[in-house]
Amino acid sequence: MNTMEAILARASYRGLYLKEPVPRADLETILQAGLSAPSGCNRQTTSLIGVDDPELLRRLFGVLGHCVGDTAPAMVCVLAKRLIAYRDRSFWVQDYSAAIQNMLLAAVELGYASCWVEGYVTDADQLGRQMADILGVPEDTELVCYLPVGRAAEPVKRAVKKPADQRAWLNGFGKRPSGDPA
Repeated sequence: MNTMEAILARASYRGLYLKEPVPRADLETILQAGLSAPSGCNRQTTSLIGVDDPELLRRLFGVLGHCVGDTAPAMVCVLAKRLIAYRDRSFWVQDYSAAIQNMLLAAVELGYASCWVEGYVTDADQLGRQMADILGVPEDTELVCYLPVGRAAEPVKRAVKKPADQRAWLNGFGKRPSGDPA
């Protein structure tokens, strides 16, 4: 599978997972993909924890309750620090977003399903902090997202995307290449 094939094949999967374990080498490949993402001013504000221990997964999903990916045999927890990168700016959200996208594409390339689960863990109830505490994450680092990882037990449903001509143009907003009908 090449890069474009992985991009076009990627879909958020919210179904059940097969009980088949994710080989450690595959989980490490996914982590490496995340760590290879760009980082604003090279501050490297993103860290990752791969989890494949069944008891630890049980505890983490116990905090979350019934949620996306709770049958997955592995997960990646995405950690971030709000560090200043340039003047008064922090690019921590962009940093961890790039890492997540890389990992989602690596997972697809390896034949796994996943989903970017963020809002659920960053709400006011502090589930991300509870997960972070289980994993021994320092207080100055936030658990901002988790990615369940495993083989899909159900067909992957793809979101319907708007046509490209409604969202992408050349040489200006809403412009079509010269010679194309309006």
